[in-house]
Amino acid sequence: MSKGIILLAAGGTGGHLFPAEALGHELKARGFSVHLVTDSRAERFAGKFPADEIHVVPSATFGSKNPIAMARTAWKLWTGLRAARKLISRLRPIAVVGFGGYPTVPPLMASTGMGVPTIIHEQNAVMGRANKALASRVQAIAGGFLPETTGTYAAKTVTTGNPVRPAVLEAANVPYVASRGTDPFRLVVFGGSQGAQFFSSAVPTALSLLDQFERDRLVVTQQARPEDQGRVGSCFGKLNSKVEISPFFPDMAERLAAAHLVVCRSGASTVSEISVIGRPSILVPYPYALDHDQAANAAALVATGGAEVVAQSELSPERLSAMISSAMNEPERLEKTAAAAKRAGRPNAAIALADLVTAVAERKNIAEFKGVRA
Repeated sequence: MSKGIILLAAGGTGGHLFPAEALGHELKARGFSVHLVTDSRAERFAGKFPADEIHVVPSATFGSKNPIAMARTAWKLWTGLRAARKLISRLRPIAVVGFGGYPTVPPLMASTGMGVPTIIHEQNAVMGRANKALASRVQAIAGGFLPETTGTYAAKTVTTGNPVRPAVLEAANVPYVASRGTDPFRLVVFGGSQGAQFFSSAVPTALSLLDQFERDRLVVTQQARPEDQGRVGSCFGKLNSKVEISPFFPDMAERLAAAHLVVCRSGASTVSEISVIGRPSILVPYPYALDHDQAANAAALVATGGAEVVAQSELSPERLSAMISSAMNEPERLEKTAAAAKRAGRPNAAIALADLVTAVAERKNIAEFKGVRA
């Protein structure tokens, strides 16, 4: 018999859905029923989501100052709020957990207004707009990288880390084995839904500057947008390198486990997964991210010696090529970097977050929860 329904609300991107998925697995293991409310973008990620039901609630974000566009957004949010209230009245969840993104606004506004215990989880080192709007209304704030001793909401903030999916925890059991001599060198490149375009141009050019011996060792996995896939494939064809190119890899955790070096953006889920698995990386923060949260996320891992970080504006193909060449020829350094990354990982983040969610559902005092946890 279920201990009750816990409603998870997340935007339809991997960065929001993956930590929600990890928490869902942990809550199911504890005997709770899990429901997900999201948007239509979540379809490609939802196959492994441990939800009893998935609900789509209308939502929108204020992306334009045009009065007509703003009126349409306001109406869609009001429609979503009404739908969320009906959903919560029907499901009667014992707690609602939001993971950021504009689709979380209607269900969390509804739950806080209806007196349902509510928590938000912020993956990044800087709180996103949706979570900022909700922070004053919720009972607790869980942070992936947020400090729990400073800031406006420090009294109700608990640093749990970012929950990672079961596939990532399984991949974390694969030890890092450096590539030496003529061994294949597996390079994984990805940039998320927004950040992959830069890599589609920069990486093939950088690899073309390597010497032939180094190119012959390369085995590349590269994420590319559908509109860039053909061009990237053509560039790699001229290099005669072993490469797989796709807009989305469902087995990315396994590919990360096999990697000798990762070149990627520094979204919160990415940084968390790389550190839990323990792989050396070159982090290139997405320069157009709001509040520069990716730069802050990268700094957290770089501080431990688990990664290198370079701004996109400073990353010429020549510099990237030199960094990859150096990595291919310094296996001992990569071993140390991989070990440092793994030490920074929080493999038990889902457990810590589930403990907090349970405490909120039971209406426990957060200050007392923090005291016991300490």
